[in-house]
Amino acid sequence: MHNENAGSQESVGTGSSVPNSMASEPLTREALYELVWSEPMIKVGARFNVSGSYMARICELLNVPRPERGYWAKLEVGTAPKKPELPEPRPGDEIVWSRDGNLPRAPRRIPRPPEALPARKRRRRDPPDPLNQQHSLLVGAKPLFEKGRLSYEVGYLKPYKKLLVDITATKTGIDKALAFANQLFLELESYGHRVVIAPESEQFRRNEVQVYEGTRRSHGRDDLWSPWRCTVVYIGTVAIGLTIFETAEEAEARYVNGKYVRVSEYVPPKRPRYYVDNSWTTKKDYPTGRLCLQAFSPYRRANWAQVWREAGGRDLASQIPSIIKALEGAVAEIARLVEEGERQAEIERKEWEAKEEQWRREAEAQRAAKARKDSKEELFRVIEKWGETTNLERFFMEAESRAASLPDGERRAALKRIQLARGFVGKLDPLEYVLSWRTPEERLGARAGEEEDDGDAGVELDGGWS
Repeated sequence: MHNENAGSQESVGTGSSVPNSMASEPLTREALYELVWSEPMIKVGARFNVSGSYMARICELLNVPRPERGYWAKLEVGTAPKKPELPEPRPGDEIVWSRDGNLPRAPRRIPRPPEALPARKRRRRDPPDPLNQQHSLLVGAKPLFEKGRLSYEVGYLKPYKKLLVDITATKTGIDKALAFANQLFLELESYGHRVVIAPESEQFRRNEVQVYEGTRRSHGRDDLWSPWRCTVVYIGTVAIGLTIFETAEEAEARYVNGKYVRVSEYVPPKRPRYYVDNSWTTKKDYPTGRLCLQAFSPYRRANWAQVWREAGGRDLASQIPSIIKALEGAVAEIARLVEEGERQAEIERKEWEAKEEQWRREAEAQRAAKARKDSKEELFRVIEKWGETTNLERFFMEAESRAASLPDGERRAALKRIQLARGFVGKLDPLEYVLSWRTPEERLGARAGEEEDDGDAGVELDGGWS
């Protein structure tokens, strides 16, 4: 990925040095800030094997200010503008970037609601104009939705791109859904609440979507699209997930000429006197054209959700003021649930660590007991072998002693035979058996060498063989 030596450094721009090894490591906002203000963007991109324009987008993603065009030429003649300070990360900003996408998991901060919300009539900025203004998350979204596939039953759009705003709608409902999303997002941001696709580092969860109205439940064949990361609005530092979807309903349909037609929309053809109708009716799922907004807590240990539906001729757009007010009112509860969830997670973590420590001690005790048992059994075998060796040695010594009293010819023949017998039996040294015996500590030490990562070395044994 980088053709320079990992340990080398290159002096650039203002004279600072930046390690080239950073190209293979996660890049923090602070490190990126130092890079882009120490050398031209094209050189920064070369460090990571990407273009300068790509690195400019990474600066935008991490909310890092970068030099304007012509900055380096102005710097040479001393007319460059002052280097701006690195701003604090906004809620929803990524704080780390990696060329290969492998980001370290940062410790999660407990989200907090805003310290104070001024009166609504003073809090809102200039009201947005959704007809002439488009939220950044929705720019170019419609073609991406329409280029996708269709779900099995209702025919919801399933775009191939997975990093999109969280909307589930049909071809006939996508325009309405996008228009409502645009109005809602602009209204939220006019009150100072940022709407973004959730940062990858947050690892938020998305609530399940129940598109059917009434008691009808999804039966698994709908094959609904879902984004990789949920769409969230930040109120203070509390994130609230937002899913916009078109609802569906089960209706009676008639099978006519190879397709199903709603009974309410079916117009019977003029028939001859003796015409036999071979069609039949059944239940089918159809989109309603009505929208629903599901707001939810994306934090894994904080379960909270609220739903707004179009009903009684009242569309969702007219409910936006009450929706924003409800979301602002929910942040304190969500923050409390997150804090409680983190506290419970810490309790569970400590309990799990205590169990692991207990299991480790029990495993050590079992290994120590097994080492004592095996060592004891081996010692008994050594003693038994020693006894056999001693008997053999006593046997050969007695034979040599008796052979000494024989005549010369017979003595030589007997001693030769005894020597052959000794060679057949092998070397008889009882001390070798004792030296080959392994104590319990030696057995545990050998086991620890085989399982270095488990930290089994240094287990103390109590005295005795029992």
